[in-house]
Amino acid sequence: MKPPLIILSGPTAVGKTALSIKLAQKINGAIISADSMQIYRHMDIGSAKITTEEMQGIPHYLIDELEPTDEFNVFRFQQMAKTYIEQIRQAGKIPILTGGTGFYLQSILYDIDFTKEETDSIYRKELTDLAKEQGSGVLHKMLQMVDPIAAEQIHENNEKRLIRALEFHHLSGEKISAHNEKESQKESPYAFSYFVLSMERSILYERINRRADQMMAQGLLGEVQTLKNMGLNCGMTSMQGLGYKELLDYLDGLCSLEEAVFRIKRDTRHFAKRQLTWFRREKEVIWLNKEAFGNEEEMLRFMEEQIRVRIGEG
Repeated sequence: MKPPLIILSGPTAVGKTALSIKLAQKINGAIISADSMQIYRHMDIGSAKITTEEMQGIPHYLIDELEPTDEFNVFRFQQMAKTYIEQIRQAGKIPILTGGTGFYLQSILYDIDFTKEETDSIYRKELTDLAKEQGSGVLHKMLQMVDPIAAEQIHENNEKRLIRALEFHHLSGEKISAHNEKESQKESPYAFSYFVLSMERSILYERINRRADQMMAQGLLGEVQTLKNMGLNCGMTSMQGLGYKELLDYLDGLCSLEEAVFRIKRDTRHFAKRQLTWFRREKEVIWLNKEAFGNEEEMLRFMEEQIRVRIGEG
């Protein structure tokens, strides 16, 4: 029998964290964060990191494990997450992958093989230098020309992923989006239930705007100032996160605080839209539209039924 795996995903600010705790309590689960920012220490407010109190005793992994100066990518996530999945199973619990980074989830669900990917250091340096001179937007335009699907999935500020996608095309002549799609067609090594939490778009956007204001009130600017004082800059992976790069621009005198907050809200809404586009492409997804349930308990009962059907647990 395949080992069980639960995935709970959805766009940013939709309410995944609170639901994941309640689900873990019901099915004897432990949670692995599939978030590219919560892995970093000192980055609490902007990543909407769960607190120890909010965990309610549920074991959590891939939170506060790296310094912001450390590199973190899908390959490293996959290695660490697979180790924790095994630990959780050995402890007699069910692993629950929770987060909104779709490619991270896919890397585990279909055990995507990254080991055969080649690199071209000269071409990579050319792209890095080009981004330094003209900004990462120029790489995004290049990617739109050769792989529009990948360009839709990768934010124009995510320089490392843009370079990797262009490098992949340069070396193989293939689109990285087609490669990833082919990998995702593999049969999963897990007996899984893949839930995507969603809500009416206008309500989600309102929540995103409100959460940005709350983060500012909680001291996000001070958090970014502290990271800047530690020597972190916009070229580092950790500082590419929404909320961090915009406020770094403000602290570097590149925009006003009002403009920075406006961009946080706008770019987070755009990010949520891209996340939903990604999840709609995924197969075997169970959509949890909040408006379709009378209350959270009703939603949890539905989730438990789906888990019983798919993995024989619950």
